[in-house]
Amino acid sequence: MVPRAQSLPEKVCGQHRDRQAIVYIRQSTLQQVERNQESTRLQYALVDRAFALGWPREAIVVVDDDLGRSGASIEGRLGFQRLVAEVGLGRVGLVLGVEMSRLARSCRDWHQLLEICSLFDTLIADADGVYDPSNFNDRLLLGLKGTMSEAELHIIKARMLEGRRAKARRGELAKSLPAGYVARPSGEVIFEPDEQAQGVIRLIFDLFERLRSVGGVLRYLNEHNIQMPIRRKDGPTKGDLEWRRPSRATLHNLFNNPIYAGVYAWGARPVDRRRQKPGRPGTGRCVKAPDNVEVFLPDRLPAYISLEQFESIQAQIRANLPSAQGPVRAGSALLSGMVICGACGLRMQPTYNNNGQVARYICNGMHMAYAEPICQSLKAAPVDEAVSRAILRSLEPAALEISLAVASDLEAERKSLDRQWQQRLERAQFEVDRARRSYASVEPENRLVARSLEKSWEEALASQARLMVDYDRFQRERLQAPSRTELEAIRTLTQDLPALWQAATTTQRERQEIVRLLLERVIIKMVDDTEHVEVTCHWHGGNQTMHKVIRPVARITALSSYPALIARMKELYEAGHSSRCIANILNEEGFAPPKRRNTYTPEMVRHRLVAAGIAKPQRKKPSASAMIVREPDEWTIRELAEAIGMPQATLYYWVANGRLSSRLVKHDRKPVKLVTADATMIEDLKAIRASPPHLRRLPPRQSAEQLKLIT
Repeated sequence: MVPRAQSLPEKVCGQHRDRQAIVYIRQSTLQQVERNQESTRLQYALVDRAFALGWPREAIVVVDDDLGRSGASIEGRLGFQRLVAEVGLGRVGLVLGVEMSRLARSCRDWHQLLEICSLFDTLIADADGVYDPSNFNDRLLLGLKGTMSEAELHIIKARMLEGRRAKARRGELAKSLPAGYVARPSGEVIFEPDEQAQGVIRLIFDLFERLRSVGGVLRYLNEHNIQMPIRRKDGPTKGDLEWRRPSRATLHNLFNNPIYAGVYAWGARPVDRRRQKPGRPGTGRCVKAPDNVEVFLPDRLPAYISLEQFESIQAQIRANLPSAQGPVRAGSALLSGMVICGACGLRMQPTYNNNGQVARYICNGMHMAYAEPICQSLKAAPVDEAVSRAILRSLEPAALEISLAVASDLEAERKSLDRQWQQRLERAQFEVDRARRSYASVEPENRLVARSLEKSWEEALASQARLMVDYDRFQRERLQAPSRTELEAIRTLTQDLPALWQAATTTQRERQEIVRLLLERVIIKMVDDTEHVEVTCHWHGGNQTMHKVIRPVARITALSSYPALIARMKELYEAGHSSRCIANILNEEGFAPPKRRNTYTPEMVRHRLVAAGIAKPQRKKPSASAMIVREPDEWTIRELAEAIGMPQATLYYWVANGRLSSRLVKHDRKPVKLVTADATMIEDLKAIRASPPHLRRLPPRQSAEQLKLIT
């Protein structure tokens, strides 16, 4: 039955009643839907108001898809999006809400709805009346109501946030507790009552102090099958203690949480509105450093570690970042991540040749970024040896303390692992006893329950048996307590630190960790691109030491003594000495070649005299190879080596590996190998010869057709 027309407002016309009336229902949270049911019933009662305004019940549509969703944004509000779409299609004559805040608490969304309703002649009604958005006065009133709704939301949020902030400043605001802590019903935070859970947390911090990296702790836990204690925060087993496999993210959260140092911290993960995704209130959080949080109250909670230990852990994690020193690496370079270029100030990176056997320190930051020439590059071995000697000298006074610490660490690690296993076995026995008691308490005739309890008992027994097998294997493989003879051997070995440093049982990773404990950085600077290198060690505490290092160079012209060597050679040559005599005199006076050998040979002297322009090259007799019938661009290996200035052994190696095309011919009943090398190939080989050894690239391999020509 349609009410009489006289009772209808003037704004409601027949053209409005010819379309639908939409009743929009929204509650901000599911808790409001559950607890504030009167408000929900009041909104559903708007159907009767639409009927009273002249709409038949079949034309009244209820949109309640947004129950439990905030009106702060349109994102995630499928009901509001449906409402706007229906209005935009011209199907709606009236939109009803118990108040304007139910439709939207954002002026952006509210005015968009008003604009669409004005365009398609749709009315808006609330508990106070009916409004026409196309009418200026009604539009002004609706805009004011929307602004008040948004301001009301802002005031509510600000009041709640300030209340939380005030409670947090007193250290009374309840927070989600990490592993190792529980809250009593009174709100007091205490250690995890489970003794094994406490032991695992303490073990993790002890491991980081020894291993110095999150990855090292994670590997240790997985190798020894040590799991993390986690309290369930939801579900039917909420509050139960579960044991889960550790992960890198879990360990990072543990090491970065100041609660383990007894600190009450609040505001460590504020929301950055620029990064927040609409409709997802949990996104957009950024992480603040513990010393920059809004509330930082020390000594408020029980602590597993001291505040100084927590700060040390944070400093070590920052040092392990790739932008800093980075974590300890497995390579042979002792100073990985610690070397600074003395020429440009950038960090020098370790590179490896010969399958990782030969390490170099190279400053290639500007080369990688701007294609500039490489700043410095040198072998790591002489620098590492100099730093190792300095490290050993600094450790000599502490040799006895080191021996006692080694023995103590071995014993502590053995006891810690054994304690973990005993606690796991005790827990398994408790589970078996509980399952047995449950099975014994049920009536035998109640087989429906007895069968289930019997299965649980069998599962507990099987789990205990597997754990016993694992424990037996651990007993066979675990670190045994050092005997008196072994302790004496340790003390004897630590008196000879160089032997301990070079021992096969001392890994390169352990040497790197020792270096990082003593040194902050090492600055390397080559003197005039010669074999002399200045190494400056910056020690923790502010001390600096300077060391002179001699590096191997690839060319004799790079030696700082090269001018004196040439002058002496010229003097002896002009005095009429032969090449053999000059070589003997140079060796007696202490001159040495840059690489491969420690003494000069007559051939080396002769070659250097010719290269320096002191002597003229000897005329060679026509060789038998000159009479060989050749194809275009063919050389003997000796001729090609002399033309390029490269050792013959290198060319022989390239030929054997198919890098250079060659063929065998017979001359005077002797096989002669001819190598094909045109002008382009010769220029490429000369360029390879001119480049530093660690940057040389071999010529490309020959094709299969070319290799078939090699006989």
